[in-house]
Amino acid sequence: MPDYKIPVEEVMHETTVNRSRFLCYLFPCQNAEMFKARLAELQQEHPSANHHCYAFVKGSPMDSQQYGFSDDGEPSGTAGRPMLAVLQGSGIGEVAAIVVRYFGGVKLGTGGLQRAYGGAVREALPHVKTTIKVAVTEKELTCDYQEVSDIQHLIKTFKAHVVSEDYQENVKMLLAIPDDQLKLFEQQLLTVSSGRLTLVNPPR
Repeated sequence: MPDYKIPVEEVMHETTVNRSRFLCYLFPCQNAEMFKARLAELQQEHPSANHHCYAFVKGSPMDSQQYGFSDDGEPSGTAGRPMLAVLQGSGIGEVAAIVVRYFGGVKLGTGGLQRAYGGAVREALPHVKTTIKVAVTEKELTCDYQEVSDIQHLIKTFKAHVVSEDYQENVKMLLAIPDDQLKLFEQQLLTVSSGRLTLVNPPR
């Protein structure tokens, strides 16, 4: 999986269409719990709003299994789906959009709603600060205590990081290794351990 952009912080951008106000909140979203908590906060902050529509992508923008959306009472397909389409087309992952609508008294029709909700997200996106998330693979490694310093040197060299470690009879580490460094890491590991140490897939 290639690297992708993720948002650094939340932004809010407001648009107005035929007197209806659309407040678009864009924010980092790595899991469902984070998203639900922010949605509940915005529902409390805007109790008199007519709709709290949303779309989110919890992983890579290329991952078609990590998304969700809701029209929250708007006609089916007029809010959440166009919002999601804009998010997926942005190339930004781990991101959520919640659009709070205050009805202005003029009905927009299905086409108008689709343009308004999609447009609210599209206009907010340029205000989002992003960073690059490096794609990593998690691997498990078991070594002796005297080998730990060599392993730590490899981890630093290849910009990997330790997800967890367990020191008992020997040392078991769960490592997150950048995808583009994985093969080299494995080769160097074989070299420093004289072929004794190998990476294995963690149990699922």
